[in-house]
Amino acid sequence: MIQLHQHLPHLYVFRLVASLGSFQAAATALALPRSSVSKKVMQLEQYMEQRLLQRSTRQLRLTEAGLSLLEATQGLTALLDNTEQLRLRQQHKPIGRVKISSSTLLGQRFLLPRVAELRRRYPEVTIDLSLDDSVVDLIASGVDLALRVGHLPDSSLIARRVGQKSWAWMASPGYLQQHGTPATPDDLKQHQCIVFKNRDIALNHWSFADGHGRIETQVVEEAIAVDDGRTMVELACMDQGIVMLDLLLVQRELAQGLLQPILGNWQHPETSPIHLLCLGKAARSKAVDCVWQALVPWLQADLAAASQDESPR
Repeated sequence: MIQLHQHLPHLYVFRLVASLGSFQAAATALALPRSSVSKKVMQLEQYMEQRLLQRSTRQLRLTEAGLSLLEATQGLTALLDNTEQLRLRQQHKPIGRVKISSSTLLGQRFLLPRVAELRRRYPEVTIDLSLDDSVVDLIASGVDLALRVGHLPDSSLIARRVGQKSWAWMASPGYLQQHGTPATPDDLKQHQCIVFKNRDIALNHWSFADGHGRIETQVVEEAIAVDDGRTMVELACMDQGIVMLDLLLVQRELAQGLLQPILGNWQHPETSPIHLLCLGKAARSKAVDCVWQALVPWLQADLAAASQDESPR
């Protein structure tokens, strides 16, 4: 029995691997190397004297013994959850790590300016920032808070709307001097365009609404494809082409004259909400809850102020 008790942590890791479907996802959630997770499962298999998982380069599958063990240990997750909830309820001040995820430009322009205030207010909280323009599985990646653009699918996460994203088209004065300024969306066919593109999405369909509500869409042939919003801005400032971005995210470049809006007689016909996401109250630590409660009104105020400061163009 004592030997079995020594394997309780291995049972937890095994159940996490089974639920997330991969060693890497479990390693990310536990903030451990993948090799450590694999070793813990192997140690459990040695104790059980049976293979629990069939591994291949493409998939992970539970063996019959693994399925039986998963069913037999269903109560373990509830026991650990109840213990964690007791710990969180008894935690009187915010201590620990809070991982915050955001797209690159949104995080750079609106999250980073608030980090110093968070650190002053909660000195025992470690802020772990992840700025990435790819689609991230928040739960599998161990993210506590996430700033996300777009309509949200149903999920167990709590969402607070903090702002709204829109799109406009812009280029550097140097580019426009070299290549001319497009007067209509159709003119973009003769221009170099910088397009956001990654393995999940390609934003190469640019939609335009005129003053009469008519909408047309141009399929843009990219001169440069980029998977990072900050790089798009830098390339545009280096006279490399036309970009489609939210004016709120490039106010600094606009104010400094590094970029200027174009196609002012057209507007993008769509907007998208910006949300701050968080785990449900019962599942988040005191540290996460404090940072959440602080960021929601801050972001709402900052995004609203940026929208009001944006002069008509």
